[in-house]
Amino acid sequence: MHCFPFKRLGTWAVISCAAAFVTIMSPAKADGPAEYQKAGDVSGTMTSIGSDTLLNLMNFWADEFKKMYPNVTFQIEGKGSATAPPALIEGKALLAPMSRTMKPEEEDKFEAKYGFKPTRFDVALDCLAVYVHKDNPVKGFTLSQLDCIFSKTRKSGFSEVTTWGQADLKDAGWADLPLSIYGRNSESGTYAFFKEHVLLKGDFKDTVKQQPGSAGVIDAVAKDRQGIGYSGIGYKTSEVRAVPLAKTENDKLVEPTFENAINKTYPLGRTLYIYVSKKPSEPLPPGVKEFLKYVLSKQGQTIVVKDGYGQLPDKMIDKNIKLLD
Repeated sequence: MHCFPFKRLGTWAVISCAAAFVTIMSPAKADGPAEYQKAGDVSGTMTSIGSDTLLNLMNFWADEFKKMYPNVTFQIEGKGSATAPPALIEGKALLAPMSRTMKPEEEDKFEAKYGFKPTRFDVALDCLAVYVHKDNPVKGFTLSQLDCIFSKTRKSGFSEVTTWGQADLKDAGWADLPLSIYGRNSESGTYAFFKEHVLLKGDFKDTVKQQPGSAGVIDAVAKDRQGIGYSGIGYKTSEVRAVPLAKTENDKLVEPTFENAINKTYPLGRTLYIYVSKKPSEPLPPGVKEFLKYVLSKQGQTIVVKDGYGQLPDKMIDKNIKLLD
C-alpha cells in the first residue's frame, strides 16, 4: 500500500495514526442467542429518541414486537445520538438508541437528576465505513490519510488533500478531480465517532457537505462520481463502494466486515447501544424489559443481520441479559 506524499514540518514522513477501538468480544458460538419466548400481556406506548444509524433497526424490531404484543404502540424518532440523552433525562423517551457511548457530561446530567447512571445495553455491531462512488478505483486509505481528507486541523500532522491525485489515485481521468466530501451533522453519533477516532478530536473541514441522515450520505456519494463520505455499513448499496482501511501505513488494508471488526483488524468497528433509565433497586417497566429481551434474542439478532449489521457475540448477549434483572 502506498502512502500519500504528505509533508510535515518540511520533511516527508509517515506516521502511525493510532485510533481507539470499541472493545468487541469474541465471535458468537454456532448455537447463537436463545429464542424469544412471549411473556404475558404487554401494553402501552414505547417512545424511542436517538440514533439515525439505529433508526431502521428500531422500526424493524418494533414491527415484529407489535405482532406479538398488539396493544403496544411505538413512537420512534431518529435524528441523531446527541438527541438521546436529553430525551432520556427529560422523560420524553423510554428507549435512547445511540451509535456512540454517552459522554461523561451527559451521564453526569442524568445522574444529577435521578441519583443513578443510565443503563447501557449493547444491541448490535457496526462497521463505520468510508464510501466512494461505485466507479472509483481507489484501493483504500489509512486513518491518517482520511484525517487529511476530512479535517482542517489535521492532527495526524500531514498536508491537506483536496484532489483524488493527492489521494494516491493516479488513474487517468481521476488525478485532477477535486474530492467532494460528505458527512453527518454534529448531532450524529457517527459524526462524533469519526471525529474522535479518525480526526483525533480535530475539526471537520468547512467544505464537508453535512447530510441529515446516514442514507443521505450514501445517496449523495452514489450520485457524485467524485464523492467520499462515511456511514454505518448497514446503509451500503450497490451504487457505492465501502473501501478497505488500515490503521497505519504499516498495516494491510482491511475490508469492513464484522469478522474483521471482531478480530480488531478493521479499525472502525463499533458497538451500537440502547440506553434506558433503570433504578438499581427497581425492575424495568415490563414493555421495556420485554423489548430489550426480544432485541437480544435469536429473532431480534436475526433482524440485526438482515439489516446489514453484525450479531452480538454470545458473551455480550449473556452480559446484557443479566443487566435486564
